[in-house]
Amino acid sequence: MALRGFFGALLMMFLVISPAVFDQSVAVPDSRWEAKRRLLKEKVRRMFYHAYDNYMTHAFPHDELKPLTKTFTDSLSELGNLKLEHLPQDYNGSALTLIESLSRLVQGSYENQLLFLAKDLGERFLPAFDTPTGLPYAWVNLKHGVTADETTETSTSGCGSLILEMGTLSRLTGDPRFESAALRALRKLWSMRSSLNLLGTTLDVETGEWIEYSSGIGAGVDSFYEYLFKAYILFGKEDYWRMFHSAYLAVQKYFRHGPWYHEADMRTGKATYWQLTSLQAFWPGLQVLVGDVAAANSTHREFVHVWKKFGVIPERYLLDHQMVHPTEKYYPLRPELAESTFYLYQATKDPWYIEVGESMVNSLNLYTKVDGGFASVRDVTTMQLEDHQHSFFLAETCKYLYLLFDDQFLVNQNYVFTTEGHPLPVIRDWQERLPETFIPTNWTFVKTDKQTRRASAMSLQLCPALSTPSHGWRMESACHIPDARDNHRCLTDEDCGIDSSTCRRRSCSMAGYCGLWLSL
Repeated sequence: MALRGFFGALLMMFLVISPAVFDQSVAVPDSRWEAKRRLLKEKVRRMFYHAYDNYMTHAFPHDELKPLTKTFTDSLSELGNLKLEHLPQDYNGSALTLIESLSRLVQGSYENQLLFLAKDLGERFLPAFDTPTGLPYAWVNLKHGVTADETTETSTSGCGSLILEMGTLSRLTGDPRFESAALRALRKLWSMRSSLNLLGTTLDVETGEWIEYSSGIGAGVDSFYEYLFKAYILFGKEDYWRMFHSAYLAVQKYFRHGPWYHEADMRTGKATYWQLTSLQAFWPGLQVLVGDVAAANSTHREFVHVWKKFGVIPERYLLDHQMVHPTEKYYPLRPELAESTFYLYQATKDPWYIEVGESMVNSLNLYTKVDGGFASVRDVTTMQLEDHQHSFFLAETCKYLYLLFDDQFLVNQNYVFTTEGHPLPVIRDWQERLPETFIPTNWTFVKTDKQTRRASAMSLQLCPALSTPSHGWRMESACHIPDARDNHRCLTDEDCGIDSSTCRRRSCSMAGYCGLWLSL
C-alpha cells in the first residue's frame, strides 16, 4: 500500500471538511459577482454529486470509479464524503471515510471511534520508518508491515510530506511517536541537501544516497516545500521556517526563469529539463501563503494561458519547444490550478480569478463529463477520454472550485490544507509559540526598531503586500532587498540588495551601479 497515499487517509477520517461548507442557508451579498459566484457554486455542487452518485451506484465500496464503463477499480485509499448525505440506507461506515468536523470529534462524536481508527492506521505506518536513516519506505503492508523484498527507492515528497498528518495525530492522541517519526525523516532529508540548498527527486531510504539529482517544484518534490511552510504555520516550530526559508530562496535562484520554473541539477544548479508539469500549478498557491503574491500571479497566469490553449492542462509541456510532451498528453482531472486560483482570489479578491474558475468549470463539463461521471483526458490535443475518475477530483478539484465560489467555511477559522486537500484547523494550543506576524494586530509589524541593516520581508517574516517598513523600502517580493540608494548607485557590494525576481544578490559594478553583474 502506498505510504504517502494513505497518509492522506489518516485525517480524512475525521478532519476533512465541515458540513457547513455546503450549507445552503448562508446569506451572500447581492452583487453581480456574488450572483455569479452563487450560480457557479451550484454548478460545482452538481458536478460533485454527478461524480459522487455515480461512484456510489457503480463503484462503492471500491476505490475508484471507471466512468465510461460504469465499473470500478481498486487502487487508492478510501473515498471521503463531502457531507453525510446520499449514503445507502444500510451503510454502516465500514468503507467510506465519514466527514465530521474536528470540534465534534474532539467532543466525543462516535465515541472517538474515528480517532481510534486513525491512531490504529498511524501505528501500522510506523514500521515503514524503521530504516537505518529514519527515512520511510514508500510502501507498507498494513497487515504484515514492510515486506522483505520492498523497494528502498522513494521520492523527496514521499518521505518529506508527512509532518502535518503525523503531527496532528500526535496532538490529538497525545502519542508523540507519530510526529517524532515524521520529524526525524524530515530532518534527515534536509541534511541531504546540496551546498545550494537543493534536493534531488528520488533517494534510497536505507543508504541515504540520492538516485535522481535533477529536481524542480513538480512531481516527486512538490509537497516537500509545501509542508515545510504549512508545518510552521500549524505548529510554530522555528526549524520548519528556517528550512523553508533556505529552500524557497534556492528555488527562486536556480529553478525560476521568468514566470516559469524549470528543473535543475541539485549539485550545480544548472538547468536540466525545460518543462512545465501540471503538478507545478500548486506553486502559486504556496507563494500566496508566503506573501509573494505578485510572483504567484505571474506564474498562475501562464498556467491559465496553457489551460485556455488546450481546454485543460497537459501533464507535461515542453517550454523550450512550446509543445505537449509526446508521451504525457493526458489530463487526469488534477486540482492544482483550481487550488492556486482559490488562494489568489482569497489574497486579492480580484474577480478575474472568478472568471478563471468559471472557465475551468465550463471546460470540465464540456470535455470530461460523461453519463457515468467525469473521465480523465487521455490526449489533450484530441480530447480523447480514458476510463478513470480519480478520487482527487472529488476530494480536491471540486472542493477548491467550490471554495472559490463560496468561502463562508473560512470566515471564523484559519485552516491549513494538506496536500490531499484536507483542512486542518490552526489551533493556538498546537503552537510551540504563535508567530507574532500571525496575530492580526501585528500584520504590519516590522522588527526594525533598532535595525540598521536592510532585510527582506521573508527574513522579517512579513507579507510583502501588507508590510509598511519604517525606512520606506518598497518590498516587491518575499526575498527582495532594495539597493541602498534609489538611483542604484553604489560604492561597494554592501550598497546593493537582493533582486526581487531571482532572489540573487546584486553587486556593484566598476562604474558604480548595482545589478546582477555576476550572473551575466
